[in-house]
Amino acid sequence: MYQFICYTKCGTCRKAKKWLEENNIPFEERPIKENNPTENELREWIKKSGYPLKRFFNTSGTLYKEMNLKDKLKEMSEEEQIKLLSTDGMLVKRPLLIGGETVLVGFKEEEWNNSLKK
Repeated sequence: MYQFICYTKCGTCRKAKKWLEENNIPFEERPIKENNPTENELREWIKKSGYPLKRFFNTSGTLYKEMNLKDKLKEMSEEEQIKLLSTDGMLVKRPLLIGGETVLVGFKEEEWNNSLKK
């Protein structure tokens, strides 16, 4: 069973949820705004995913832009960035799909196909 971390008002999240349902992939939905990822979860997911930390930031989000993070992140340590991400789910790129050794960030249908339809 996968954990599907999403924001219900996000169009990309809705597309990803529909894709999961159409492909009969079992998941449990977790609303990111009400139940944002913890520092420990983020550390684990970053490590498992192999993605750079920046990929976990919602760079197109309003909060990211309001906080001027494009410039600020360059001067922050990895620990500071993870701590910041854990403070507000709206800073985190979504959707996230977590299960076993699988960590997918954002919805790219081809990537999800390759990872989940083995």
